[in-house]
Amino acid sequence: MTTPSMTIDALLVGTPVPFRGEDYSAIAKQPVDGPVRITWDGFERDAVADRIHHGGWDKAIHLYPQDHYGWWRERKPDQSLLDAPGAFGENIASRGLTETDICLGDRFSLGSAIVEVSHGRQPCWKLDHRFGARDIMATIVKTARSGLYFRVLREGEAQAGTRMDLLDRPLPDWSIARVFHLLIGSGHKREPEAVQALATMPVLAEAWRERASKLAG
Repeated sequence: MTTPSMTIDALLVGTPVPFRGEDYSAIAKQPVDGPVRITWDGFERDAVADRIHHGGWDKAIHLYPQDHYGWWRERKPDQSLLDAPGAFGENIASRGLTETDICLGDRFSLGSAIVEVSHGRQPCWKLDHRFGARDIMATIVKTARSGLYFRVLREGEAQAGTRMDLLDRPLPDWSIARVFHLLIGSGHKREPEAVQALATMPVLAEAWRERASKLAG
């Protein structure tokens, strides 16, 4: 059986810059040439503006599948952001697996580092503003083309053009797409028992465990 894997089109970092009014954001990330050092906090030289909603152990690295870019281009044919990796503020521009293929708790190699899937990416207003459109966030909520976050289990170094191999899959029934639909896309109404289960899963990011607890209420 072939080991599930993703290829890395680009690794990207950014620093906070003026975004809207007094708001700053590091969503406009740029590809890095050569190796990138990976620490417990994520990629070296990457930063976040809003440390309440971004960054931290459960959100160390953001991956967005480039597999979705063609789908987005069909809907936004004049959007130049989609001409290159980084449109969604991702650190890893990957290809080969999407949210329907990747599960909560999956562990992947990332160069010499090891990372673990902690939860999906919950979209916010910044994506609408970045794209100059009012429907990006809503479309992601509806389709679960969300991207996802990793926590770092082993520090190391990685670079673009290499492969991320699946090392372990403890929760094969819990794809990120399913978890996203349950906790962000109103699916909790149809599967209350599943939401209750998520509320007690240590591998799920703390913020999403709290959300599951409230939804299971």
